[in-house]
Amino acid sequence: MSEVQELKEAICEIGQRIYNRGFCSGNAGNITVRLSEREVLCTPTMISKGFMKPEDLCVIDMEGNQLAGPKKRSSEALMHLEIMKARPEVQSVVHCHPPHATAFAVVREPIPQAVMPEVEVFLGEVPITKYETPGGKAFAQTVLPFVKKTNVMILANHGVVSYGESVERAYWLTEILDSYCRILILTRQLGPLHHLSAEKTQELVEEKKKWGFIDPRHDPDLRGDIRDHAAFRHTWAENGIEQRAFPPPSDS
Repeated sequence: MSEVQELKEAICEIGQRIYNRGFCSGNAGNITVRLSEREVLCTPTMISKGFMKPEDLCVIDMEGNQLAGPKKRSSEALMHLEIMKARPEVQSVVHCHPPHATAFAVVREPIPQAVMPEVEVFLGEVPITKYETPGGKAFAQTVLPFVKKTNVMILANHGVVSYGESVERAYWLTEILDSYCRILILTRQLGPLHHLSAEKTQELVEEKKKWGFIDPRHDPDLRGDIRDHAAFRHTWAENGIEQRAFPPPSDS
């Protein structure tokens, strides 16, 4: 099997997993994987990701022009390309609508930090982008204020986009985020959320550095309670983000 065929099979496998988990209904969601500096594999529009076949996939260039494939490329591929241009090391981008994380997108509730160790290490702070109508250039560029400081974002009133060194890794981040959001929604029904202490949060951020995961809190000039160092909080007012369901740590 050729390398290109293996990548096509990998995209279809992730598409099946997205569909099976209920992360995309109908023809929702899209996936891209780099082929070279100039070419990208892309899922087509108007196709269920659960029933997609390798021969359905498109090849596009870095400007979104379609080079090959029997079906038209996804219009939202432009967002994937903006991420790849800004982060040349990114090999794959996954966008879908996981229900629990998308609930936060619709309410525009920021994702609480300093709660679960795994989330601190693998995700860190998760920004919520400005809303724009999907498919166009303005929508694609909503990721740019955040793209270099995180590998997963919530798209306001829309869904989630995640990216990484493989299609498996990109999808993995969305799965972690939706699982966390589900836990948060359940927690909301039980009682107040208990945050990790500043000391324990700092330990997790230091561990993250050892594993090579990016986090804006690695800045050596930061001082004070690490739980107060939010890289994206200054965008909340402009993007309509407001803390309602989950207040910040009461001891901070």
